Amino acid sequence: MTARLRVSALHWTVVVPVLSVVLLALTWGRGLPVAVVVVVALFLCAAVLAAVHHAEVVAHRVGEPYGALVLAVAVTVIEVALILTLTADGGPKSAGLARDTVFAAVMITCNGIMGLCLLVGALRRRVAVFNPEGTGASLATVATLATLSLVLPTFTTSTPGPRFSTAQLTFAALASLVLYGLFVATQTVRHRTYFLPVTAGGEVIDASEEDDSVAPTTRAALFSLALLVVALIGVVGLAKVESPTIEQGVQYAGLPSSFVGVVIALLVLLPETIAAVRAAARDRVQTSLNLALGSAMASIGLTIPAVAVASLWMSGPLLLGLGATHMVLLAITVAVGTLTVIPGRATPLQGGVHLALLAAYVVLAISP
Repeated sequence: MTARLRVSALHWTVVVPVLSVVLLALTWGRGLPVAVVVVVALFLCAAVLAAVHHAEVVAHRVGEPYGALVLAVAVTVIEVALILTLTADGGPKSAGLARDTVFAAVMITCNGIMGLCLLVGALRRRVAVFNPEGTGASLATVATLATLSLVLPTFTTSTPGPRFSTAQLTFAALASLVLYGLFVATQTVRHRTYFLPVTAGGEVIDASEEDDSVAPTTRAALFSLALLVVALIGVVGLAKVESPTIEQGVQYAGLPSSFVGVVIALLVLLPETIAAVRAAARDRVQTSLNLALGSAMASIGLTIPAVAVASLWMSGPLLLGLGATHMVLLAITVAVGTLTVIPGRATPLQGGVHLALLAAYVVLAISP
């Protein structure tokens, strides 16, 4: 037994998160040579894979939809901490950082992760099947939160620029928290079956009843939960360490500085992307959509209240309103997402349409 525990403790999924945080502590806030930047990038990728592994262990123990919720909230909480850190250190030039990061997360999750998972699921079974009731509720909440927090500031007149007044920002923060809390209660308690995978005939599949494999013990699940948090700290922190190199690359390529936020958002969302695609490959498209839309919802529902509180002591304006181009992309994303969700099944075409919208967002981020 002792030998088995020793081997388990030395497994790469245990070692990598710890070493990633150690590397983060050694490299944070320092100029790095090229060789160290490469090492950081390798550990970043390894930490992503470790985070996915531990998220799946926790998900196996708690079952769906709790597993998707754990990963989405864990990633978002650490992402919010990163946003606040960068905003506090960036001065006036970071006034739109929260807006850009949240919108990037919405586009990546609602078009990139969602489209990729629908494509994988449809190619596997010809038609990707999911529960339209739960997925529709998720999309409606994301659309409402995005409109309240990112669209309305462009049209309000109490303050100049795409900003909320103090009263308006307070309302947006409280509304975000209430709607997110209500959604979590709906997903995990009152209407849990709406967010479980379904068969082609529409019958709900309870993974905890269907899975014959032995679930991890509570102790093992808690251990994986702790390592998941450590791994995600490594992912987000090392992404921040890599950001100066990314900024230099963006400047060298002549791209807009806002494109840095897109790259960092892609890195931060890698664990959820991999976990969602693997779920779709196992014919659990609903789990994939729970991850995608849950991440978008958590990104808005937790970030906006956090930056609202942080704005009390931060200098400079807090810009939340989107420009015309991004509002058009958000509107078509909601419209296409609604048409995708209503039937409860999707072909590769729907997946391709969502991926085309993500490609359009990336192209316009490169060439506004």
